[in-house]
Amino acid sequence: MAIEASRIEQRVYVVDDDEAMRDSLVWLVESQGFKVEAFASAESFLAAYRSDMAGCLVLDVRMPGMSGLELYEKLHALRSTLPVIFITGHGDVPMAVAALKKGAADFIEKPFNDKDMLRLIEHCLSLDRAGRERRRQELEAARRLASLTEREREVLDLIIAGKLNKQIADALNISIKTVEVHRARVMEKMNVRSVAELVQAVVTVGARAGA
Repeated sequence: MAIEASRIEQRVYVVDDDEAMRDSLVWLVESQGFKVEAFASAESFLAAYRSDMAGCLVLDVRMPGMSGLELYEKLHALRSTLPVIFITGHGDVPMAVAALKKGAADFIEKPFNDKDMLRLIEHCLSLDRAGRERRRQELEAARRLASLTEREREVLDLIIAGKLNKQIADALNISIKTVEVHRARVMEKMNVRSVAELVQAVVTVGARAGA
């Protein structure tokens, strides 16, 4: 049974080799009632990473061993959906900007203001919730589309092509009454009330398939 995106427990994952910075961030995040997990290295987070993690990642750019940017690249390859906030020193800004172009959520420079960090975290948690809800809807639309019979799918394709019932009947060599029955079943199975909603559901499935 699918779990609603809003009911999945989100966490803020902090990855920083600086113990003082790590502890400070954990205290800050927990003080706002958020769940938090901290990691001292990119390698330790990668070892713990699961594709169903919900929330966001606060990630230091420069660390011994695997850097924050290298971890981000690996997560990107794993198709991670966690929004990422980079913590940067002054000289790391160009690298952070490059990461933004690849899909990172934002970056913040040291020393940062606590309110700015919390604002970014809340924004990323909101992005994560919206993204999970969108993916849930995509999966549900795909499931509904897969439930259609071959004939219902033929009718659906012709509806989307803008054909009237009589044109669909002629194209499939069936009666208008039969078209009406199939059309009603298609609308019911896809859980839509209009052709516009039907088109949107099919486009959603197509977009996911092409992602």
